[in-house]
Amino acid sequence: MARVLLFGRLSDIAGWQERDLEGMSLFALRARLAEEDAALGQALSGPGVQIALDQEIVRGDAAVTARSEVAFLPPMSGG
Repeated sequence: MARVLLFGRLSDIAGWQERDLEGMSLFALRARLAEEDAALGQALSGPGVQIALDQEIVRGDAAVTARSEVAFLPPMSGG
């Protein structure tokens, strides 16, 4: 199972920071999370949210395997 991590406000919205989910594509994984929790789905689709697959930022879809780590990162702020 792929390890899914949520950071910052995303984990606050979901009520969890880490889960193991069946491997699939990034788009399918995000759709599954949105189906389970509409508020989380909306937050994951928001501007500035990035996805790291095995600790590398990914743009677009990619395959997720049983050994993958997928991290959803909220927009960064600071100064």
